[in-house]
Amino acid sequence: MADEKLAKLKEAVAGLAQISENEKSGFLSLVARYLSGDEELIEWAKIHTPTDEVVVPYDTLESPPEDIEATKKLLDKLAVLKLNGGLGTTMGCTGPKSVIEVRNGFTFLDLIVIQIESLNKKYGSNVPLLLMNSFNTHEDTLKIVEKYANSSIEIHTFNQSQYPRVVADEFLPWPSKGKTDKDGWYPPGHGDIFPSLMNSGKLDLLLSQGKEYVFIANSDNLGAIVDMKILNHLIHKQNEYCMEVTPKTLADVKGGTLISYEGRVQLLEIAQVPDAHVNEFKSIEKFKIFNTNNLWVNLKAIKRLVEAEALKMEIIPNPKEVDGVKVLQLETAAGAAIRFFDHAIGINVPRSRFLPVKATSDLQLVQSDLYTLVDGFVTRNSARTNPSNPSIELGPEFKKVGCFLGRFKSIPSIVELESLKVSGDVWFGSGIVLKGKVTITAKPGVKLEIPDGAVIENKDINGPEDL
Repeated sequence: MADEKLAKLKEAVAGLAQISENEKSGFLSLVARYLSGDEELIEWAKIHTPTDEVVVPYDTLESPPEDIEATKKLLDKLAVLKLNGGLGTTMGCTGPKSVIEVRNGFTFLDLIVIQIESLNKKYGSNVPLLLMNSFNTHEDTLKIVEKYANSSIEIHTFNQSQYPRVVADEFLPWPSKGKTDKDGWYPPGHGDIFPSLMNSGKLDLLLSQGKEYVFIANSDNLGAIVDMKILNHLIHKQNEYCMEVTPKTLADVKGGTLISYEGRVQLLEIAQVPDAHVNEFKSIEKFKIFNTNNLWVNLKAIKRLVEAEALKMEIIPNPKEVDGVKVLQLETAAGAAIRFFDHAIGINVPRSRFLPVKATSDLQLVQSDLYTLVDGFVTRNSARTNPSNPSIELGPEFKKVGCFLGRFKSIPSIVELESLKVSGDVWFGSGIVLKGKVTITAKPGVKLEIPDGAVIENKDINGPEDL
């Protein structure tokens, strides 16, 4: 049955003129693996907590010499790659998420460019920036990148693969059934970065420039900056792959974690966990760390493994319904590749290296006085004594960036805030200070305005009379 399905699919895929031969073969090998059902199931009893040799504590890394020439030597072996395939749709934006303004009028992409420019300027190095787009973000990104035409850094863009969505009941590519617009296709997850880097020619270009490592991170993670201690460690220890992990809080219980499994380090995702063990997986006692998706990978090792077709990461089936049609898309994650590389390690980094902006509540954190901006780097305010950030829950009225910005005359001071919960039609004046635990609830149909200069500490506000 599986063979018949695959044969029919192969025939249909051969006729798809919109994608390359590389994309066709990559897609078909993913489907063949999916249909064969040879996914290895994790045996729970074989899971071990990694030792400090495998997940290295950040504070045990040696600082590289402060010497400018030595630092330049290290940096000249590095390229930075940002995953730029995501749209800002969950935050109500139409283009690539990386062009949302984060702070002082700068977008994610502006900050990334400024950071690398200041590094290159300081050390006389030539660290290039690569952006991996999807077909969703490619055209917009090309236009956006034009504004850096006079920048001193080399910027390269390339596209990750474009695979056809499969119509679930017939198991045929949707584009061959007449769905020829963008909705007929999907980008197959960031695990696709390795073949795409190779197929685009960018991998060989970097190797020809003497680059040895690529630092990969999500473009919306403001904490993912070049770290000389990590780079120095990897070059000296010859680690082919490094995943930055950080201590788990209750907000991160679904994040993948590193385990030792049959003598190798491996990423364990919630989807792989047997139902009976899901609560154990989510506990922060046994699995104390999670994957930040900041990855450092040796370029020669990528080439070797892609050429050998050895990167068979776990397949993530993602069923969707689009325009009333049930479709299937098969994806992979870059972190899952860790088990195929030699001398792969995790580094348990400070939480400051994980500052993703996934929702407007995260935007409120990074736009507030909790952070300052220096040379494109977002730095936490030392006046905050609590190591963890306040938890912020904003109602649906704040979900879209435009609405969020419109409801704040200025972002409140939150250095002493523990938690904030806002629901209903709430509007904030300027110069407001929030401390402790604050809940603000507007009654249905009532507009609640928090006046300029209000100081609210450990209070539940349900109307003007509570202010």
